[in-house]
Amino acid sequence: MIHLFLQSTLRELQVFLHSRRFWGTFAAIVLLFAVTGPYGTMESMAFGERLAYWLTLHAVAWTIAILCAVTAERLLQGVIVSMFARMMAGSLIAAPPIGFAIGLVDYALTGEATTLESGLHRALFAVPLCALFCLLTYMAMSQKIAEAAVPPETSSAASILDRLKPENRGSLLRLSVQDHYTEVVTSRGRELVLLRFADALKETATTPGLRVHRSHWVADSHVESLKRENGRLLILTRDGTAIPVSRSNAEEVRRRFT
Repeated sequence: MIHLFLQSTLRELQVFLHSRRFWGTFAAIVLLFAVTGPYGTMESMAFGERLAYWLTLHAVAWTIAILCAVTAERLLQGVIVSMFARMMAGSLIAAPPIGFAIGLVDYALTGEATTLESGLHRALFAVPLCALFCLLTYMAMSQKIAEAAVPPETSSAASILDRLKPENRGSLLRLSVQDHYTEVVTSRGRELVLLRFADALKETATTPGLRVHRSHWVADSHVESLKRENGRLLILTRDGTAIPVSRSNAEEVRRRFT
């Protein structure tokens, strides 16, 4: 379990390391701080010194924020459903260590000593910046992070039911995409599984069914009837759910279920 956790965490960290957008954003923010010289650095430092100062400070702060956000994203998967909420929790937790790390950078580069009070003040200042960092990161890279969080391949012999809590393991009825998760509905309940939809479909081999939409798969035995509504073909399931059918799958659906 620990080995799988480390593997998944490292894959998510590699998303940042290999992202041109991430490094471009980092470079732009460092340059912005170096040119504008906030917090008195314009008056106290030449441009070269400001560039070195803000580059070092942001490198330290971003490293801590990324480590905390990715670690929280992995550790809180069983507690918090939303990836954004998990990453935000990790980013906010990063504020205190970032505050004291900034104090160490100031001491190393300017000789300014750090006290508990100044460290806490910097941590408080870092909170909104950490929240903004999380928001920008999620908007730009959430899909790639989600893909990196799961193993790249799954065994065709595996059953998606094995991923569910014991109390939810029943007859497989349908699958649907929910954000970065696959919602698995069985005769005994429903559960969100962090798994790419394409990989989830590979684990339905033992249950006859059909992918009727890019976001939906339905077991044959769960189909009650077909209907048209506002020009769209829908599948009505035995639990009363209406599943949309994409145009590319409409002919196959009619042939299979009529």
